[in-house]
Amino acid sequence: MNGTTRRQGASPGTSATAADAPLANPSMTGSPSQGVHAEPGYIHQKDNQLKRLRRIEGQVRGLHRMVESDTYCIDILTQVSAATKALEAVALGLLQDHLKHCLVQAASDPRADFNEKLDEASTAIARLVRS
Repeated sequence: MNGTTRRQGASPGTSATAADAPLANPSMTGSPSQGVHAEPGYIHQKDNQLKRLRRIEGQVRGLHRMVESDTYCIDILTQVSAATKALEAVALGLLQDHLKHCLVQAASDPRADFNEKLDEASTAIARLVRS
């Protein structure tokens, strides 16, 4: 396969990366290189973020139906734009929560590498700006 492995129980046409694998300890998040926290920065907004993601999931299913039913291209593109904006709003919310929680926590913890966390946040911002 092309660098991905199939998830256990996944259908033959689907594949997953290591990021899809369950965490060894679900109460801990992060990877060893990123540090491990007791809770993610978005924990206080989790319900709102999940609600937004469910709405986006519905939008994407709607796009699928539009293509299947041969809807006019511009109408589909309008809906793609709406779904993209909704995903951007989720990403910005996650980024804001990360900065408020994880970055501030790293700044106040003498054991944490603040510059590493700052670089991590800068890289995430750059990815969002490029997309």
